[in-house]
Amino acid sequence: MDDQQRSVVNRLKTARGHVNGIITIVENDAYCPDVMKQLSAVQGLLEGASRLMLRRHLETCVAKAMQEGRTAEIVDELMETLKFDKHVFRPPQVRDGGELDPEGTPHD
Repeated sequence: MDDQQRSVVNRLKTARGHVNGIITIVENDAYCPDVMKQLSAVQGLLEGASRLMLRRHLETCVAKAMQEGRTAEIVDELMETLKFDKHVFRPPQVRDGGELDPEGTPHD
């Protein structure tokens, strides 16, 4: 296991621990904002793990495929994979003629 894989595994194990803790506090009727903060922490861990995996994929698989002349194939594969990442492919929302950023917040 390389350093990037180890880092991903550590983040996932930490997220698993957080999720178990969240389950407990929800079962104990915790204050909703406290639960939401914990959920945000887990989402951050998962997003970080995803970024590390993307970086590893780009540095290894994508680089190798490009060297082998399989650029179109690997780009198609990557685009298909990234479509599930809301931060990459989530289109901006538009309401009442005013554009919103990807998180739905109005901007001028």
